Amino acid sequence: MEPFIHTHQYHFIKSRVQAIMNAYATSTDVNVIRARKEIAHEEVFQLFPNMTEEQKEILHPIDSIKEKAEGKQFLNQLSPFVIPFPAITESSIKKLFPKVKKLKVSNLAEIDFSEISYLSWLDTATEKKFIVAYHEGKLIGIHGQFTNVNKKGVCALCNRFEEIGMFILEAKGSGDGTYLKKGNYICQDSVSCNQNIISLDKLNDFIALMVK
Repeated sequence: MEPFIHTHQYHFIKSRVQAIMNAYATSTDVNVIRARKEIAHEEVFQLFPNMTEEQKEILHPIDSIKEKAEGKQFLNQLSPFVIPFPAITESSIKKLFPKVKKLKVSNLAEIDFSEISYLSWLDTATEKKFIVAYHEGKLIGIHGQFTNVNKKGVCALCNRFEEIGMFILEAKGSGDGTYLKKGNYICQDSVSCNQNIISLDKLNDFIALMVK
């Protein structure tokens, strides 16, 4: 069977498995646990409105999870059906940033593309963060100054409360010689950020704001 689960959907499923585990850990009320499992089932199955019977069979074991080991086994069984971030090369990334001289690209061999919804790295020499993502069916590359603010806050990409920094992109304005600065707070750690993404809405909103 072909992969049918996008990375953010996999992380959503992972969060619902954790919710079931939490219910078992914090309650002995069978009604509470059953309700939590029913909600998790409904939320996960709603992600795939046009599922085949085979796909339903793959997701159905979420109903029988009782222990941490069972949850882990279920997620491992889903892994082969995750659609990874599309294959990308260093040369194709450099084409997204034609004005950046001596671009230092993250080591792609070290990245698990089945775990990311976007690609990002920090050039520590220039303190610039680079972000590569698909937006409206097109591969987009943006970069901006990134400053750690040494505090926690809500990330504009994953919508979770994490250690953040300010990302500021400078773009040409509508007038001659004018520049606009656009920015928002995003996670310092893009690996954790990707793990937190269970919907692409915030990521798409951020990219749309940066490129318009």
